[in-house]
Amino acid sequence: MKKINYVIKAAAFGLLVAALNSCGGSETADQTTGDTSAATALAIEKPQLKIGFIKLTDMAPLAIAKEMGFFEEEGLFVTLEAQSNWKNVLDRVIDGELDGSHMLAGQPIAASSGFGRQAELVTPFSMDLNGNAITVSNDVWAMMKPNIPKDAHGKPVHPIKADALKPVVDSYKKQNKPFKMAITFPVSTHNYEIRYWLAAGGLNPGMYTAENVEGQVGAEVMLSVTPPPQMTATMEAGTIFGYCVGEPWNQQAVFKQVGVPVITDIEIWKNNPEKVFGMTKKFVEENPNTAIAITKALIKAGKWLDDPANRAKAVGILSKPAYVGADSIVIANSMTGTFEFEKGDKREAADFNVFFKYNATYPFYSDAVWYLTQMRRWGQITESKPDAWYDATARKVYRPDVWMSAAKLLVQEGVLKESDLPSNTGYKPATADFIDGTEYDGTKPNEYLKKFKIGNK
Repeated sequence: MKKINYVIKAAAFGLLVAALNSCGGSETADQTTGDTSAATALAIEKPQLKIGFIKLTDMAPLAIAKEMGFFEEEGLFVTLEAQSNWKNVLDRVIDGELDGSHMLAGQPIAASSGFGRQAELVTPFSMDLNGNAITVSNDVWAMMKPNIPKDAHGKPVHPIKADALKPVVDSYKKQNKPFKMAITFPVSTHNYEIRYWLAAGGLNPGMYTAENVEGQVGAEVMLSVTPPPQMTATMEAGTIFGYCVGEPWNQQAVFKQVGVPVITDIEIWKNNPEKVFGMTKKFVEENPNTAIAITKALIKAGKWLDDPANRAKAVGILSKPAYVGADSIVIANSMTGTFEFEKGDKREAADFNVFFKYNATYPFYSDAVWYLTQMRRWGQITESKPDAWYDATARKVYRPDVWMSAAKLLVQEGVLKESDLPSNTGYKPATADFIDGTEYDGTKPNEYLKKFKIGNK
C-alpha cells in the first residue's frame, strides 16, 4: 500500500514537521499490529460499510482504523463520510443510510429514554475520554480575567470556575442583554458539561419543558445549538459570546485570536466519557460478527492512538480534508500533550485526548447512567424515575458484551493483554472528580440528583 506524506503547513512547528513528513497513510499490517495471519476469521455478514462522522478530532479512531488498515484486517471495506451536524448523524443511522457513526454519547441514550427522536440504538464502543473545552470571546475574557486568581508568574490559576463568569453575566442582566453561549446538540456532552460548569458557579443554564424544547426556562445563560465547525465564526460574528465544543474548534479560536478557552472538560469531570460508536439494534442483531469486527478494528485504533509516538502521524492524518480538515498546528495544539488557553499560555495536558488507557473504549453502564441523570436534572426526562429504570435503560443501549467478544479475540491474537480488560460489573467506582467535588455513584442516580441546588431531583 502507498505511503502518503502529510505535511505540516507552518514551518515554525519544526519538531512536528519532521515527524509528520514521514507519516504514511495506509501501511501494511506488519507495521501496525503484527502478522495478520493470527487474526481470528469471523464470518462477516456485511463487509461493505458506510460510516459517518463529524469533523472533530475525537473521530480519530475511525480515521486511524481506515488509514492504518485495521478495518481491512477484519475483512471490512469502509467508506467514511463526513456529516453536516449531529441531527443528520442520528437520522441517517436510524433510517439505515449509515451503518453506524461517530455519535454523541447522549444520542443513543436519549433515543431510548423518551427525549427527541425515538429508536433502538446501541453502542459497543466508547470512542474517547475528555477532549472538550469551554471558550469565551476576547471581550468576555477581558471582563472575566480580573475575577480569576493569578499564580506566581501572573498567569490565571486553573481550573477556572464559572464564579468568574457570574459578574459578567450579571452585568449583561442589568443592561437587559441576554448572555448567549452555544452547544453542539441538546443531548451532547457539551450541553451537560457547560450546564454543570455554569450551575457549579451559581448560574442557571435553564430548564427543558414540554413547552420549551430549547432548554431556556429560567436561564441566566441562554444556550443554543451551533454545529461544531461553525462555532468560531459564529462567536467572531458576535452572535454568541462563548461555547462548549470538542477540538479543534477551541484551539481554532486561539489560532484566529478571537477567543480564549477557559476550562477543559477534564477539569469539569476527570476522564469523562465523550463520543461513542452508534448503530441500530437491528443492525447488530442482523450482523453480529460485523459488529464485533468493527469493534475490534476500533479498539486497535484506540490503542494505536494512545501511543505518544503515533500522535504526530495522527495529526497529519486528521488534518486531511476528508477527515477534520483543520490546520495541523491547530489540531496538534491539543492532540500532542499540550493545550493552549490564552495566547501563549500553553500547558501540559497529557490526558486531554484519551483513546485507550483507563479502559476508555469500554462502554460502562455508569457512563450511560450519568447522562441519564443530566437529562433528568435539566428536564429532558420530565418525570422522576426509580434507580432500576436508569440501570435498565443503560443496559438496553450500552453493549459491553460485544466489546468483550471483540477484546477477547484481540487477546487471543496477542494485540491486547488480559490486563487491558476491565474486571468489574459495568459500573465504575464512585468518584468525586468533578469541579464542585460532588460524588457520583452510578448505582445511586436519585441520591446523586438530590445533591444539586439547581435542577430537577
